[in-house]
Amino acid sequence: MALTATTTREEPRLSIYGNLATLVVIFHFAFLLFVMFGGLLVLRWRRVVWLHIPCFLWGAWIEVSGGICPLTPLENRLRRAAGESEYVGSFVEHYITAVMYPAGLTRGIQLGLAVGLVLLNAVIYARVLRRRPVTP
Repeated sequence: MALTATTTREEPRLSIYGNLATLVVIFHFAFLLFVMFGGLLVLRWRRVVWLHIPCFLWGAWIEVSGGICPLTPLENRLRRAAGESEYVGSFVEHYITAVMYPAGLTRGIQLGLAVGLVLLNAVIYARVLRRRPVTP
């Protein structure tokens, strides 16, 4: 009987950690989309540039350096605290690669994707700057 009471008391705590891990995943995915396509928002709302450029530089650096975003270990810690299993590798490898990229993603392909990301945003920002300069 004591085991059931302990388990019941732990369930809300485990649920909270699981929900927090899910929120981190949602934020991480939104951040990734913003890094990739935030320049398009700058075409409409110019002041977004001051948020997009640092986010873009961070995302590009993580991709080019082969690093892991700090949100990935945070999610894994929350999953572990929720009694769930964590995953190995980066957020992109775990959630995105399996869906968007073919099996056998190599470092060369990853670098090519990073170059494509930089070029896409360079084109967008060239268009933004042709319209008129961005002011704070």
